Amino acid sequence: MVKYDTIKVIGGNGLKKTVLHDHHVEAGAKMVDFAGFHMPIQYTSIKDEHVQVREKAGIFDVSHMGEIEITGKEAQYLVDKVFTNNVLEMKDLQINYGMMLYDNGTVVDDLLVYKYHDEHFLLVVNASNIVKDFEWINDHNDFDCTVFNISDEISEIALQGPLAEKVLSEFTDYELNKLTFFTFDRFNAFNESCLISRTGYTGEDGFEIYASHASIIKIWETLMKHDDILPIGLGARDTLRFEAALPLYGNELSDSITPVEAGLNFAVDYNKDFIGSEVVKKQKVNKPTRRIVGLTLNDKGILRHGYDVYHEDQKIGVITTGYKSPSVSEAVAMAMIDKPYDKIGTNVTIEVRNKRLKATVRNKKFYQKNTQAK
Repeated sequence: MVKYDTIKVIGGNGLKKTVLHDHHVEAGAKMVDFAGFHMPIQYTSIKDEHVQVREKAGIFDVSHMGEIEITGKEAQYLVDKVFTNNVLEMKDLQINYGMMLYDNGTVVDDLLVYKYHDEHFLLVVNASNIVKDFEWINDHNDFDCTVFNISDEISEIALQGPLAEKVLSEFTDYELNKLTFFTFDRFNAFNESCLISRTGYTGEDGFEIYASHASIIKIWETLMKHDDILPIGLGARDTLRFEAALPLYGNELSDSITPVEAGLNFAVDYNKDFIGSEVVKKQKVNKPTRRIVGLTLNDKGILRHGYDVYHEDQKIGVITTGYKSPSVSEAVAMAMIDKPYDKIGTNVTIEVRNKRLKATVRNKKFYQKNTQAK
């Protein structure tokens, strides 16, 4: 029996629980502390769940993500001030990816901006940064608009994989082919009122479904009965995003890393001014002294976050994320590497438990994304 059908609650261990918490436990999920939430890391195995999303479709409980709403006459100008990407040229029902930066150009958070219209925006932020982001935006609100933290009022499911559109089409009359990549709309699905976007964090086609807590419970229960669907934990969510070179805050992005160093220039509009823009504009022109690259391990083993990278006896970087990739069956990693050792083909070594393993710098995109509708 699900207890948490109206709000996110605090459990006895001090961790927040999403409204789907009991469903995960009943499904046998291994639960862990993630960003202050008690979340499923896996149900069966990370590899099996990863393959399910690559080949069919899976559902993720992502209700831990934060939602911040900005409304008012000058809402677009506040968002444009704090956000690296272009806001003023966004169309209604469009989504943009970018970052909020500190004055020194490092990253407060990366996020998605949903534009209803010029006076109404929804910002979807990382769970670990909700309070910080909300305070940061409010501290810079010199405009005629209001900022609301609505994170506890909304739950969210991600439906991801090549069969995602087929599955969702069985539960709505909405013409999903009109919902192109990085757009959204409000419509009925599963007989519930939802905000649904064609977005995701897996490198596959898919949707993110926002609705009331009660609605999300009904939608999850419906999808769990579908033959093509399995529940997917945060473990596979990380391997999926990693293969597609999608950054994770705290790994490839942080308050000590700039968008230029992270290789995310596509998410920055260098033709406008925003908080931190002066620094990153100069860095882009002058070139950073380090950047995120890909690595392939040439010896046996697995590379992990935090391992040091060397060129001969000189430390030149650190692993930000590493796995044995389920899709390409190689031990690969992303790493922050000092120049000039960031060039593709450069041989380096990784310190793993007092041993040095050989690796080679490569392109950081280990898997070709399939995010466009088929």
